[in-house]
Amino acid sequence: MKVKVIGIPVIDQEKALQFYTNQLGFVKKVDVPISEDSRWLTVVSNEEQDGPQVLLEPSPKHFEPSKTYQKALFDAGIPYTQFNVDNVQQEYDRLVSRGVEFSVKPTEMGTVKIAVFNDTCGNNIQIVEML
Repeated sequence: MKVKVIGIPVIDQEKALQFYTNQLGFVKKVDVPISEDSRWLTVVSNEEQDGPQVLLEPSPKHFEPSKTYQKALFDAGIPYTQFNVDNVQQEYDRLVSRGVEFSVKPTEMGTVKIAVFNDTCGNNIQIVEML
């Protein structure tokens, strides 16, 4: 079994695409219209372009329980998902220089170092470095 696609609910797909590519440095992989206002839109890590895809999923627009769940996680400060990085401090510095807002600055927690940022699309995302 392999992970090929993970979904992240986003309020606005175009805004999410701009953030994930321009701010975070992901690369657009697939962009196929599904309906008049929805797309199958995925991005991948620039470092692993044949790796797992992140689906920027418009589910909050089409499924009210998804919107409620996403908002509850965000309001509680809980990350929707996490991305692994080699060095949290370097990634934090790079993203801050690109205007990304963090709610949790780099923090050691046992065997990991984490930081949490706002993806501007309704989610907290955690970056993690294994120590």
